[in-house]
Amino acid sequence: MSVKHENDFRLFVKNAKQVVLVCNGGERFLTKDGMQKLPVVENGSLIIGNDGLLKAVGPVDAIDARYKGASFDTVIDASGMVIMLYGYVIWAFPQLAGATYMEVHQAGGGIHFTVEHTRRASEEQLLVDLTRRLTRMLRTGTTLVECKSGYGLDLETEMKMLAVIERARLASPICISSTYCGAHAVPRGKTPAEAVEDIVHIQLPRLQEKMTKGELQVDNIDVFCEKGVFDLHSTRTILQAGKDMGLQLNFHGDELHPMNSAQLGAQLGALAISHLEEVTDEGIAAMAKSKTAAVLLPTTAYILRLPQPRARDMLDAGVIVALGSDFNPNAYCCSMPMVMHLACVNMRLSMDQALAAATINAAYALGRSHSHGSLEAGKEANLLIVDCPRWEHLIYQFGGHQELIKYVIIKGEVVYENKNTMSY
Repeated sequence: MSVKHENDFRLFVKNAKQVVLVCNGGERFLTKDGMQKLPVVENGSLIIGNDGLLKAVGPVDAIDARYKGASFDTVIDASGMVIMLYGYVIWAFPQLAGATYMEVHQAGGGIHFTVEHTRRASEEQLLVDLTRRLTRMLRTGTTLVECKSGYGLDLETEMKMLAVIERARLASPICISSTYCGAHAVPRGKTPAEAVEDIVHIQLPRLQEKMTKGELQVDNIDVFCEKGVFDLHSTRTILQAGKDMGLQLNFHGDELHPMNSAQLGAQLGALAISHLEEVTDEGIAAMAKSKTAAVLLPTTAYILRLPQPRARDMLDAGVIVALGSDFNPNAYCCSMPMVMHLACVNMRLSMDQALAAATINAAYALGRSHSHGSLEAGKEANLLIVDCPRWEHLIYQFGGHQELIKYVIIKGEVVYENKNTMSY
């Protein structure tokens, strides 16, 4: 067995045209002023240790001098290329229609349609589907994914979905944050009160049991707080029960109607609230004060023809703005470059703001910004190398990003190499 010495390292990426740090002062999130101009090392290199953590990032000459004589398992010459990162995709299991979202839902389509198919599917088939989608996401540069349940709505299927996510977490190189979303809809044949009773007294206790035994690792709890789904009181009850068992609160709010979800999340100390197309001024102020992240989903507003979330107002108020893909049957998007592009065009974010929202702030929304979300020494070495002279090309270009991404690296290991990249 070979013994690694302190001068031995896993990976040396050298001579990059740019290294986009996102943060360089240990920030756990960025708000408006900090998102204006992200720190970038021009002509930079980085070193990754055998523990998969970044050891050093800096100018080429400084890194060469500091690590003269060191040995590396792998060396990548990134001359003319860019080193950067991003990676927050909200994921669910697989409707474009002329009807509105709630009209489809109330007619038995939408979530309920997918629930029927998910209940019938085997765990193995769901794992195959999930693995394929995770691979597609990874190849577009995503290195951290939130995977939700929520298409079971009963004990057996919700636990099946979480088991699939757990198996993927253990087998896939991509980093996964697991979310229990048993309150995604009120199951057919149940009243909202009966659904809450089932979740709080049947499903969550079983989940707690499986977590205690080490069978599942679940990080977050989600509820669809919406008119015709779970009202504010029901949402509070479910989220509080999840919080009491140590789950982070990260839920749907103020998407189709102003429900005061943002104020509720702030009161409960929620880590993040997603959607927020109909958030009020009071809700924005409450989230800014509580440091609850707003996870905005450009694909959802685009596909469902909803009003755009008020990203500029949120930034002006000091809210922590993050971006996600909302990958699900009605927003089938695996690509965070497309999400960032839409955020710039439709929400009027700058490219720096969009990248910060998809990196450090997205990691914060999952409670991971201490270890993910920026290229700083001590953090996990999750990054991509892009074959273009400036990082902005990955957002600026509308599609075609698969031709630019040369390498995807997770914990210092090359997990994807594109041998057919074409220069910008």
